[in-house]
Amino acid sequence: MSDRADCDVLIVGGGPVGLVTGCELLQRGVRVRLVDAERRFTRHSRANVLWPRIMELLDRIDVTRRLVGRGHPVSGVGYFSQGRRIGDVPMDGMPTRYPFALVISQNTVEEVLRERFAELGGTIESGLRLTGLDRTASDGTVLSTLEDADGTTHHIRSDWLVGADGAHSTTRELLGVDFEGDVVDVSFAVADAPVDGAPDDDMTYYCYSPDGGLALGPFGEGLWRLAITVPHQEPGAAPPGRGVFQQAVDERAPGHAVVGELRWSAVFRARCRIAATFRAGRCLLAGDAAHITSPAGGQGMNTGIQDAVNLAWRLAGVVDGSLRDVVLDHYDSERRAAAHHVARTTTAQTKWGMARTPKRILLRDGLFHLAHRSGLLRRRITPLVSQLGVRYDSPASGPSLAPGIRPGERVPLPLAPVNGRRVLARDEPSVLLWPGRAVSGDWQRVKERLHKELAGLAQVAEPDAVVRRRLRAALGGRPLAVVIRPDGHLAAAVPPDDPEAVAQALYTLGVRPAARQGEQVHAHDTTPTGGAR
Repeated sequence: MSDRADCDVLIVGGGPVGLVTGCELLQRGVRVRLVDAERRFTRHSRANVLWPRIMELLDRIDVTRRLVGRGHPVSGVGYFSQGRRIGDVPMDGMPTRYPFALVISQNTVEEVLRERFAELGGTIESGLRLTGLDRTASDGTVLSTLEDADGTTHHIRSDWLVGADGAHSTTRELLGVDFEGDVVDVSFAVADAPVDGAPDDDMTYYCYSPDGGLALGPFGEGLWRLAITVPHQEPGAAPPGRGVFQQAVDERAPGHAVVGELRWSAVFRARCRIAATFRAGRCLLAGDAAHITSPAGGQGMNTGIQDAVNLAWRLAGVVDGSLRDVVLDHYDSERRAAAHHVARTTTAQTKWGMARTPKRILLRDGLFHLAHRSGLLRRRITPLVSQLGVRYDSPASGPSLAPGIRPGERVPLPLAPVNGRRVLARDEPSVLLWPGRAVSGDWQRVKERLHKELAGLAQVAEPDAVVRRRLRAALGGRPLAVVIRPDGHLAAAVPPDDPEAVAQALYTLGVRPAARQGEQVHAHDTTPTGGAR
């Protein structure tokens, strides 16, 4: 940290994205300040589902078990058209510790994350609104001007700033970053209410009809989240009442369900916009400040948490000197591409639900039914919806000799300890020594050399029997040194008897080998120095 900075990282925004980023950084010993303009906990929580990959990632900050204890697990997503079931997207059988989706309100997610943030020593500075940014300091620090409820001005100087302050992000506006898009423009009415006669509460549901779409998400014990497409409303219009939702259920849901008294309701207008860049020098954008997409598929909060994890391990490494600054450019390219992908898929799902003509409805329903019967929904759509299929095409990826997994794909290993043992390092890259069908004597010599050459560069791990079973199809019979990122994505798979190839893969990922050994390495260096050569 520079001598003039008040903290390493200032986080603007105390929602799930800001809190996950803060927890990740605090675990790494990064000095964090988190400010939030106003955080009112209300019943009006739009996000209400966590997908399997997000629960895996939240294991990194030790909150998943708490969230599962407070949410309602469901086995997948069911699709209906005009009361007839046309297909399912199942989560069971996926290669994960969490083969289910978790229906849980964003408010509850935030409560759990706030608890964890406090346990890690963090304090949320509430009531501070960002009003100005000065990035002209010669030492590279960022001076943030903030204003409290009384109009008093405060200044915080930080080495880095993360804007996680929502769709109307002041950070993004002050940085002058364009917010591009508006591909889809649809209004949704949302409510929580008991529903008598609803479908089984072991799944969430999308129900299509010529009158519009309906989403049903079970919180358990008879309470459901209802979301329906509605015409745009004038500003200040009263929220919709029970009758609006009952009519939608009658027209769009299977059976004869009865909506009870609404706990709350609201209308919001969904647009699709993505920031032109997620990085402006020492300022980064994440979550809704960086992208907003259609709520179809419940991907919004989940995509923001993916941002937070992807950013935090990089930023922590840059702060402690173990990673080069270029890894933050990789954050921008990876997560911006991911946001565009989510935008395309959620926009497509929104348009599926808006089919009105008999021809388009017949085509959609026929394709869904065929994909369900052929297993295509499970093979292609389940990884997409669950976010287990997120893959990064990135300059940070090296070569891969593995036959069943490509660079940037998720490695199907847990990110949390299993039986007290952590397979992958939480805070640094891991190099998994995959024996394949190597002769034991030769393999022992290879292992000893790599352990020596990679000391201080990455965690070197050897797979036990359980890991070998899980990865046999992906990694095959050839001996490999498998470089895995802290977030569990494959960086490279190279020959284990070539330490220089392993060192180059780590360097491509962003590791500064010489810095790990106390040597001077400048940020503009472009070749590996020190370590394995």
